[in-house]
Formats: sequence, structure tokens, C-alpha cells
Amino acid sequence: MMSKSEFRKILRNNLTLRWLSRIRFSLWIEFYSKKKSDFDFVSEMYAKGTGRELNLVNPRRYTEKLQWLKLFYRDPLITKCSDKYEMKSYLKEVGHPELAVETLDIYDSVEDIDFDRFPQKFILKATHGSGWNLIGDDKSKINWKGWKRLFKIWEKQNPQWLGREWNYADVKPRIILEKFLEDDSGELRDYKIFCFNGNPTYMQIDENRFSGHKRLYFERNGQPLDLIDSQVQKTELTVEFGAIQERMFQIAEELSKPFPMVRIDFYESNGNLYIGEFTFFDGSGFYSFEPDEWDFVWGEKLQLPEPNHNLELYNKLHNKN
Repeated sequence: MMSKSEFRKILRNNLTLRWLSRIRFSLWIEFYSKKKSDFDFVSEMYAKGTGRELNLVNPRRYTEKLQWLKLFYRDPLITKCSDKYEMKSYLKEVGHPELAVETLDIYDSVEDIDFDRFPQKFILKATHGSGWNLIGDDKSKINWKGWKRLFKIWEKQNPQWLGREWNYADVKPRIILEKFLEDDSGELRDYKIFCFNGNPTYMQIDENRFSGHKRLYFERNGQPLDLIDSQVQKTELTVEFGAIQERMFQIAEELSKPFPMVRIDFYESNGNLYIGEFTFFDGSGFYSFEPDEWDFVWGEKLQLPEPNHNLELYNKLHNKN
């Protein structure tokens, strides 16, 4: 009989099995979530993810303030920029169309896709989720039958239920085919900039996400932070921090102005910058920092807006008539 450690090793090294495991878990969460109110579900998931009770009356932690924004704040621009396709029109509106990865095609359903017509290298992603992507670096090695089934499942899911991220509720499920990008790492590094009230402050760099995931956090001046999170542990990177990262910060300052909080994800390929997505609830806020004090440091930098949603609950929590 296979041991648990042997099974985990296979799971880590088999993309299909990893996705099946994630989908099984997400389907269970979605089923469970629909039975709960927004407040109850967010409170329970926060406690499970962090081991702490959620404070919404006087939130001081960054992760608590993300839950506050889920429950008490709405902005249609956030929904637009959560859509991986519509986000590109926002880039055009603010004068940065060059930052959008080239769209090769857009599909309303996986059944509309003719895989035989795909280029040898491509990126295929669901527009209404985060991480629901197929990175096609060699078309001949892809089991399209299996991936087609996976995209069919994603089509029927709405990630709002996985963490009560309301911004996905009205995003139309579509599939977008994009130009393939890569950099000198052999994959594509993620440069994720955290912007607090229009002020881009920290950068998270992810490298080798599919083959030995590495992650580090940096100040805007390139100084590494003594920080890890409960999602990926701290490790050494091969990338050097320089002028191109500062350019990302400058662009993020322009793009983040309308939002209380946003993480803007950049790529660099052949000397050009691109934006992959806007993320408004990083990790859904259900994770921890180490050292724990960073949760408070980040929380201080995020000034919450006036509540404009769910005011009855807001007033009840604050004992207002």
C-alpha cells in the first residue's frame, strides 16, 4: 500500500492530480459556503486560516481589513478589473494599452475552442478566476482532453464562494487565449506590487512557480523584507532588483489610485512590461505573516474607506441605531 508521504510526493509532481485535489476542495468549499451568510463564512474561514478571531469593529491587521472590504465596500471598477479580459480595457482607458498581454482569441465556452488552431506556445486562462490557467509551452505535450474537462469545471464555478470575494460575482465566465511570455528564468517571474490607498509599497517576487516555487518580499528601494507568509516559505531568488522594478512601482502608482487596496501583478519579457491581473483580496486574507507583526505593519498602511455596503450589519457590529 502506498504511504501518505509517497502519495504527497506524486501529488506535488503531477499537475493533473494537483488540480483535481484543488477542485475537489474548492467544490466542497463552494457547497459549504452557500449555506452560510457572508459574515459567518468569512469569520469561520479567517479563524481556520489564521487561528484568530476576526475583529471587524476595530480591525488593525491587514488580513482583517481585507475581510472588512469584502463585507462593507463595493466599487464596480473593482469588478471590471477583476475580469482578466475587461481589465485590459481599463489599461487602455488610463493610457497604458502596451501593458496588456496580447489577446489571440476570446471564447464564451470551452466548446468554442479549436485546439488544433492554437500556436505552438500559448497561455489559456479563465477570465473569472485567479490561477485558472494553462501555460502551454509545448502544445504537442498537452493532454487537451483532460484540460478541456478542467476548463468545463471552471466555467461552472464562481470564486466568490471560495472566499466571499464579491468582485467575482458578476464577472462573465469566459476563456481567453493569450500570447506566450517567458523570461530568463525559463518560466515567467511574477512581480506583485501591493498598493495601499494608491501608494505602491511592497513587492513580492515569485520565481519557478511550477518547479520549486521561490518567493521573497521587498521594500520599494529593493531592500528584502524579513517576512514570510504561510503560503510559500522564504527562499533565495536569482533575480536582481533594479530599474525595471522601479518602473513597475511607478506604473502601479498610476493604476492603483482608485482603489483602497490592490495587488498589481507584473511580468517582464524581452525587455517589455506586462500586467497579468489585479488582485483585490490577496490569498483571500486567510493566511498569516511571520513574524506576525507584519500583519499590523501592512494594516497600518491601509486606510479603510467609508462603508457603502451591508450597512445594517456594520451598524449592528458598532452598536449603532
